[in-house]
Amino acid sequence: MELNDSVGYLISNTGRRLNQRLGQLFQEYDITPEQWSVLVSLDEQDGISHKDLAQRTEKDPANITRLLDQLERKQLVRRAVNPNDRRSQLLYVSDQGRNMARTLAPIEAAFVNHLLTDVSEDEIDAFKRFIAKINRNALQFP
Repeated sequence: MELNDSVGYLISNTGRRLNQRLGQLFQEYDITPEQWSVLVSLDEQDGISHKDLAQRTEKDPANITRLLDQLERKQLVRRAVNPNDRRSQLLYVSDQGRNMARTLAPIEAAFVNHLLTDVSEDEIDAFKRFIAKINRNALQFP
């Protein structure tokens, strides 16, 4: 089998390519797609824990910590002691972070709309079902 015939390779390569291109579109804002996804998640609901954020974004907790460190240095998020559990912190998006998330949202939306040029609603629905099955099967693999 050739590499380009591997479904796993095609999925991985496409994801990398899309992430790389979105990174280029966000470059002038000094934000990566991963950082943006954290900002969007906190814009939707902040005051959550690291664990909650990791689950929402489906990212490794260590990766979340690294992303939060970067975003905190940029003053886009802040951490506060959790009054119910002093061992944990709650995460909040700053006004600047909220503005950044909302500024980049139309850029991401335009990119996705461009990706879907000449793709029918039926194809999009079929793709969503397909990728959901792939994700489910990946989690169930021994």
